[in-house]
Formats: sequence, structure tokens, C-alpha cells
Amino acid sequence: MTFQFPIYADGSFDAATCSGGWAFVAYENGRQMYAASGKVVATSNNTLEVLAVLNAIAWIAAQVPERSITLWTDAAHVIEGCRRWRAIWRTNGWKRITPNPHARRRPISDMEIWQQLDRLLDQHPNVIVEWRKGHSGAAGNELADALARTPRSAKT
Repeated sequence: MTFQFPIYADGSFDAATCSGGWAFVAYENGRQMYAASGKVVATSNNTLEVLAVLNAIAWIAAQVPERSITLWTDAAHVIEGCRRWRAIWRTNGWKRITPNPHARRRPISDMEIWQQLDRLLDQHPNVIVEWRKGHSGAAGNELADALARTPRSAKT
């Protein structure tokens, strides 16, 4: 399978305002074909990183559902969530379970976002989520980061 359609996603959080942005940039054959960003009130950078990937996959589902796509993110939390944790969370009723049988089951942070992402990833197995080191010179990653830091209300 050849992945000629990379998408870069990133989130940015400002603790002072408890808000931030998400963004993604899609390329086809080395040329930017689409970019989108948004600003939201959030509680953490992790929330915005997950939102960036969710919005990217929602766009994929609507615009290019049959394409083989590599979605790049610099968020290890998102990679682990997509590759491993979402299956565990789904099995556990979207609760965190600890080895201590007396401990309370805790809800997953950003559970609704993760549930949406889980559904989309199951519906689009042609999307591979991969890790890319942030601020390492990858043009798509740098642009997604810049858009997330200064998000626009409208998609471009």
C-alpha cells in the first residue's frame, strides 16, 4: 500500500486563557491541497491534539474516504490512544481500570472525542496514524503547528 496522501495534525493550548487551537494540513503528491483550523475552549493540550486528529479524520471521511492516508501527529498520547488504548477503553466501557479492585473506575478524559475518533478509525482502516517529531523541520508539521497557534474560525 502506497501512502501518497499525508496529513499533518497538531493542537496548541494556552493555559492563561484555557483555550487553544487545532489544525490539520492535507497534501497530495507533495502539494498542499487543504488546511483547516479552529479555536476552542479546552482544558488541556491533549484535548486539542485529539481534536486535531478527529477533525482531520472527519474531513477524510467526508472528502477522500477511500484514500490510503498517513496522518502524522507529534502527540504520543494520541498515537497510544489510537493504536492501543481505545480498544482497551471500549472493552472497559470507556472507563480506566486499575489493578486495585477497590479503586474507582475513572472516566476517560475527553471520552466523547475519543469515542467519535474510535468510530471514524474503525470505519476508515485505510488511515494510519503515525508519530512525527514536532518542530523537526517537516513542512506539514510546522504549518499545522502554526495554524493551531493562530487558528482561523473558518476552514480554508
